[in-house]
Amino acid sequence: MIPYLARLLDITINNGTLPGDWKRATVIPIHKGGDRSLVTNYRPVSLTSVVWKQMEHVIASYLCQVWDKNDWLYEGQHGFRPGYKCESLVMTVCQDIADSLDNGDKILGNNLLLTGPSNTGTSYRQKC
Repeated sequence: MIPYLARLLDITINNGTLPGDWKRATVIPIHKGGDRSLVTNYRPVSLTSVVWKQMEHVIASYLCQVWDKNDWLYEGQHGFRPGYKCESLVMTVCQDIADSLDNGDKILGNNLLLTGPSNTGTSYRQKC
């Protein structure tokens, strides 16, 4: 099956077009909890082509390998890289602020918004 998918991907890339079925999605609402009559208690989920999802995974994996191999990503880029989660970004920012304060540097503040999990309703807003 892999050779057929590889050939299909090759044809798609060379033609610069996607098959129509790969572009279509069925969006269904998934209930998150709470009152079912409130639209805000639902999240959309897109059901797309399984073949296209596999192609996306192959392309994304290849691009990540190329970016890592060539060192094209800024080390401060977090969120989608292995070992670089959103939490590690917060820790990096906090450490940078602490280091700057220790060095006696001035810090120009901006609005900082930290939001907890949506199911708890916890939200923290702080001005720096």
